[in-house]
Amino acid sequence: MIYLDNAATTYPKPEEVYNAMMDQMKGFGANPGRSGHKMAIEAGRLIFNTREMIARFFNIDNPMQIIFTANATESLNLAIKGVLKSGDHVITTSMEHNSILRPIKSLEKIGVENTIIQCNSEGIVNIEDIKGAIKSNTKMIAMTHASNVTGTIMPVEEVGRIAKESGLYFLLDAAQTAGVYEIDVKKLNIDLLALPGHKGLLGPQGVGILYIREDLDVMHMKEGGTGSKSEELIQPEMLPDRYESGTPNTPGIAGLAKGIEFIQKTGLDQIRQHEEMLTQYFIDELKKIEIVKIYGPKDAKKQAAVVSINIGEEDSSEIAYILDKVFEIAVRPGLHCAPYTHKTIGTFEQGTVRFSIGYFNTKNDIDEAIAAIKNICQQL
Repeated sequence: MIYLDNAATTYPKPEEVYNAMMDQMKGFGANPGRSGHKMAIEAGRLIFNTREMIARFFNIDNPMQIIFTANATESLNLAIKGVLKSGDHVITTSMEHNSILRPIKSLEKIGVENTIIQCNSEGIVNIEDIKGAIKSNTKMIAMTHASNVTGTIMPVEEVGRIAKESGLYFLLDAAQTAGVYEIDVKKLNIDLLALPGHKGLLGPQGVGILYIREDLDVMHMKEGGTGSKSEELIQPEMLPDRYESGTPNTPGIAGLAKGIEFIQKTGLDQIRQHEEMLTQYFIDELKKIEIVKIYGPKDAKKQAAVVSINIGEEDSSEIAYILDKVFEIAVRPGLHCAPYTHKTIGTFEQGTVRFSIGYFNTKNDIDEAIAAIKNICQQL
């Protein structure tokens, strides 16, 4: 199987990730922070060390501002619903995943206003449109770093600057970029950073991260056992305990740590350059096939390693089915949980066939995908 669905979850993972998860479960699979015996202490130390590693990776001063969640969706829900209150206004874009749009739209019922900035057909947002949408009650700008459909990289440094100058919170969804592109929360003026562990960070599913800037009050969404202040019947205010009720996914965090270690050892630049090379090669070869429609910037320097296409007017799900069953190539068709994006690029009815490239893909994988697409086109 040629796996080209890395925008959904990376596969395979580095071998160290699998080994670390098994070692933790078999060697010290106790509940961290809930007991004083050495296995629980070792599990707690693993989590703390991973928190410190993540803080260094994103240039975060205080590792206690790193919150572990189940996934990026939970992180985004916590950031959006924990900050915005009745009477507030939030700005986002038409290229967002439903993990941003649905929480924002759900808050309309309590009186939170929203403006969805319309991007162009390549998914590019106009900075002036964001500036023009700021109102007296605007509290947050929430946006993706790169589209999960077209890969379009957003001008996040400029948006972060606008947010800071305007006294707004900047929430960045880095689901498609963390682990491939440099993300410095200080340089980009990020107040809230949401990301999954299982995509570019090369960890397992079931672990997400939310960074909350110090002195930013985010209402927690659940209460329960934290292993701290157990004598009190109200949720502790200290971080990260305030947001981490219940037993953490220690095996998942162990795997995530090894994923980040692999990235650090390999180098962000090498990972990004490899993905850019394969992405541009894929785009250039696709351009030679007349019946294929390519969406997005069509430039690996302006998009993440995500390429969405259609073959004529053929149903995207049918093309993906053929790629899977006949050619053993895994891709994702449809609307990709991003309906506004597909309306923006004009594919809401048809969807697209999304190829998403990862570090472990090879040029041969891309050649096989191109050959398969050509074969399908010849049969039409």
